[in-house]
Amino acid sequence: MPTMEAKPDPSTAHAALRSLPSVDQLLQLPAVANLLDEFPRSELVAAVRQTMDEQRARIQAGQSANLDAPVLALAIRQRLYQRSRPNLRPVINATGIVLHTGLGRAPLAQEAIEAITEVARGYCNLELELETGKRGDRHRSVRDLLRELTGAEDGLVVNNNAAATYLVLNTFAAGGEAVISRGQLVEIGGSYRIPDIMAVSGCRMVEVGTTNRTRIDDYRRAITAETRALVRVHMSNYRIQGFVASASLEELVRLASDDAVNILVIDDLGSGLLRSDIPWSSDRTANPPTEEAQPRPAEEAQPPPTSAMPAAPPPTDWDEPSVRESVAAGADLTLFSGDKLLGGPQAGIIVGRGELIARLRENPLMRTYRPDKMTFAGLEATLRLYRDPDALRERLPIFHMLAAPLERLAELARTTAGAIRRHLPDAEASAARDESYAGGGSLPTIAFPTWVVRVRHPALRSGDLAAALRERDVPIICRVQDDAVVFDLRTVRDDEAEQIPAALADVVRELPEDAP
Repeated sequence: MPTMEAKPDPSTAHAALRSLPSVDQLLQLPAVANLLDEFPRSELVAAVRQTMDEQRARIQAGQSANLDAPVLALAIRQRLYQRSRPNLRPVINATGIVLHTGLGRAPLAQEAIEAITEVARGYCNLELELETGKRGDRHRSVRDLLRELTGAEDGLVVNNNAAATYLVLNTFAAGGEAVISRGQLVEIGGSYRIPDIMAVSGCRMVEVGTTNRTRIDDYRRAITAETRALVRVHMSNYRIQGFVASASLEELVRLASDDAVNILVIDDLGSGLLRSDIPWSSDRTANPPTEEAQPRPAEEAQPPPTSAMPAAPPPTDWDEPSVRESVAAGADLTLFSGDKLLGGPQAGIIVGRGELIARLRENPLMRTYRPDKMTFAGLEATLRLYRDPDALRERLPIFHMLAAPLERLAELARTTAGAIRRHLPDAEASAARDESYAGGGSLPTIAFPTWVVRVRHPALRSGDLAAALRERDVPIICRVQDDAVVFDLRTVRDDEAEQIPAALADVVRELPEDAP
């Protein structure tokens, strides 16, 4: 088919539109018809129509439309691949943020992945008691584990912690008052605000204290005959420091359990560290390798790590309350996330007094928040790992990444930087020390020492490189800092790090130099 150029002159637009080939004509072109070997006819027809609609829109806008057959066939092929590529797909997280909300938060343990796969491929006893053959409760699969691991009388799972907060307030405080410190009226990602949740749940929020100082007497003075609960919300994504004071959970429990008061204490922990005594591998305190201990090729002459590099703190030093501590302190209900510091699938978990959990189950809204079989399978497998705390660092990905030895990260950074220089001789690639963060509204005050690879190209902007890396079949998500592309190796597996140099070389070949 000859090349046809639709001119931007409006007087010729009508003629150009009439000259467009029909769908049938395009399907008869060998370059297009051959695509039937790879794609269903319905998909090919849809791609042809969308491609021609795009050309038609260009003509109507007064732009040129290239109707050369090979060009159209290539455009149709590219559209077919775009249509067949999943919108939700794996990425390489080179940001260093372990619980990256935009990237799905906690990667699951292999045990959780296998459990989800098993129940997803067929049927399971989600709501069937195998002993009796009668209908059962889907929470049964995790109830005993939650009791065992938290010390609570009972537990319940909903689809996220926001749902848990809403359900608890709606069940126990609707029509009454819930007292909360002004310093705990938090907002987290997605404009989720505690005051909004309290309002829509049907309770009246009573603020006490000030932003930086709230004492137990502030709560005591606020209690009336309409008070249903004292609410403590953990400031999981920020801290207030300096001239500060807050009532402890133990003080709130003593006040609420007084015979003259007798109200609930609801403890919303957010990020959900299950226990604060998780063992941390001793090799994290070992000195990183020296130049003599780990010789490197001349082209990788980067500064070696030193023993002065601080080690990230073990969990016992983390500025984060634990679920076990909350239950032990006497909170009536403790709420936390499943996909943050717990390391499991997205879920909201509620543990506490048995009669209160029973009332939550009876709330008609509970059905709207209940998780599916795959969530329960992944959560159960994750919780089972906590029965062997000594193995958590190796078996649970979030702890494996947070506890990554600095010497391993340094070696991986040097190796990756050297490979990038070999693939891109014109680029500047160097290993450097930096900081990582837990993310996901967790551990906001703790910076984890890390090693990164910084890359600059003399003819390309770092922002363009980062954008092109995001567009790959396996997207690589990195940081752009000081006009450099930065790959933080804390969140990158060894096999993923091996893909970075070739991926960079590919995007450099594809990008025009001095791209605007």
